[in-house]
Order: sequence, then structure tokens, then C-alpha cells
Amino acid sequence: MSLVKVGIIGVGNKGKSYAFQLYKGLVKNAVLTAVCGREKQKNWVKENLTDKVQFYQDENAFFVESGIEAVIIATPHYSHPDLAKKAFTNGMHVLLEKPAGVYSKNVIEMNEMSTKSGKVFAIMHNQRTNPLYQKLRHLIQSGELGEIKRINWTITDWYRSQSYYDLNTWRATWAGEGGGVLLNQASHQLDLLLWTTGLIPKRVHAFCHIGKYHEIEVEDDVTAYIEFENGATGVFITSTGEAPGTNRFEIAGDHGKVVVEDQSLTFFRLTQSEREFNAMFKGGFGAPTYTQTDIQIKGEELGHLGIIQNWINAIVDKYVLIAPGEEGIKSLELINSIYLSSWLNKTLELPINEDFYFNKLMEKMGKSTF
Repeated sequence: MSLVKVGIIGVGNKGKSYAFQLYKGLVKNAVLTAVCGREKQKNWVKENLTDKVQFYQDENAFFVESGIEAVIIATPHYSHPDLAKKAFTNGMHVLLEKPAGVYSKNVIEMNEMSTKSGKVFAIMHNQRTNPLYQKLRHLIQSGELGEIKRINWTITDWYRSQSYYDLNTWRATWAGEGGGVLLNQASHQLDLLLWTTGLIPKRVHAFCHIGKYHEIEVEDDVTAYIEFENGATGVFITSTGEAPGTNRFEIAGDHGKVVVEDQSLTFFRLTQSEREFNAMFKGGFGAPTYTQTDIQIKGEELGHLGIIQNWINAIVDKYVLIAPGEEGIKSLELINSIYLSSWLNKTLELPINEDFYFNKLMEKMGKSTF
């Protein structure tokens, strides 16, 4: 079996990490043959990778001349959709670093090109490889929790100091990153929220606090109220300014409640469905009884390497993707709606008008310090 020739565009921290994994042979059935980056990264490639790995500064030459069959895109957020579209045009399989993009308008175009190309398209939602969230998804999708009524996720353990934001001028700017904690950090949890529950957001009212804890021009503290198509409601809270932080995900359903916290999964299982109890109970004050079970989690979290290997396996042996690239738009559309709701200070129906959001974002970019 011939090895899949893989190229990487973007030689920052993530790109270097992926390059090492491929170069060291940690990904089966794949070989790194080309890298595209800036002039200052040329020496790093020369010192750390074999001469057989070609280095390109010109992205057009990289896509046209390198001979690669698949590409990992690890560049800044704004460039993700355009580079993916260029890769599909040149007949390449694509693994895209998260997020799918900054605004849904060009991500929709990217997804359409992916479908037409017939190539394998994945996104780096690496936390989907965590067996804890895989177990949670199975528990919910199998119906054990019943109809979901409410979700509540507090994810504030993304603490960042001012020095983190000061490392690069593009960090935490509308023109450089396109957002703050919501887009850059908590997009992982929003993907997991939608992926594990299967819920479809219908209405949002949110509050994004700009530079509440840091000298930055984007949000570092968010509280969002969400209503879903099935009638469930949810609150999503995230911040980079709290220490110690919390990571607690609660899902309440007709058959009980599930709590994910401290890498553990606890199921408070009702002995009778709440709706049945409500209809039949005649004792006035009372509540359904329940049993508490700490669910054992088996397996290891494969992380970024697991997503890369799964992508290669899908190319070579038609494995089912853990994180299909087209699904990246789901969390992005929710992120865009949270931003817009906060900017307008109003409740919004989903989907929002993508052109209107794009224009509002351009206003932010026009005033950006980057």
C-alpha cells in the first residue's frame, strides 16, 4: 500500500506539532512530503525535518507543484475556508484546524466545494476522541436520558493571563482572530454540546463582555441563553478570566440527569419518567426517586493524533470520520448568533442572516488594532 502524501500549510505551534507526528511515523499509512510557511520558518523546517520534506513560501506553488494528495490546514482562522477551497480545487483531501472559519458565509461555500470534490474532509475537533464524551453521546443518542429538557455548561477553566495575549499582535483582535474566548477556546465545548446532545439551536440571547479581565478588544467573558427546537433550554458560560476555573456540563432529561465534571460521568437515573410521575402522582409534595451511578469510562483520549489517523484511515480504507469537516459550521453558526445577539442586545432567531453578520463583523475589523 502506497503512503498518502501529506502537506501542512501553517507552521505555528499546531502545524509544527502535526509535522513532528507525521515525520516521526506516528500516523500510519501517511508521509509528510511538503510544508508551506513564512520565510522565518524555513530554518525550523530545515533543522527539524528531512530534506525530503519540501518547503514552500508561495501557497499556490505548494498546492500545484508539491505533489501532495492531502493537506492539513493550520493557519490563522480567517484563512481556513479559502485555503480549503483551494485544496479541493486541486483535488486534495483536507483536514482543517478548528474553527471552520470566522463567519458562516464562506464556510457554507467551503462545504459545498467539499461535497462536489468527493474528497475526505475532516476538522480538528479533537475532543470528540475523548471516551467520556463518546460515552455521553451514546447514552443520550440511545434514549437512556429521554427527551432533553435543559443543558447547562460552565466552562471557565480556559484561564489566560495578559502575557498570553501580549505574545502576538494578532491575538484577541477582531481582524487577527475574529473573536475571543468563544471562537478561540470554547468552540470545542460548543461543538461537543451539539454533537453529544443532537440539539438544534433555535433562539439565542447572549452577553459577551469585551476585555472584562484583560486589555483586549474581543470578549473574555460570555453568558448565553439558548432555546432549542425540541423546547429544551440551555445556559452556556465561558471565560478566560477566572481561577480556579470550572468545567461542569449538566444535561437534564425526562429520565434523569447527567453530570460531566472532573473527567467523570454521573447518571442520576429516575426510577420512573418525570412526565409519567407528574401525570400519576397524587400525593401533593413529592418527587420521582432516582439511583446515582458513576459510569465507568474505558479507553484513552487520542486527541489531535487520533483525528489525523482517523482522517488518513478514511482516505485509505473509507473509515467513518469522527469529525466530518462539514459539521464545523454547526458550532460556528451558534457562535456567530451569540456574538450578534450581544452586539444588538436582543434575542435572535436562528439561522441569522449571514450577510448581516458579515457586515457587522467587518465594522469590528475596521476598528481593530491589528
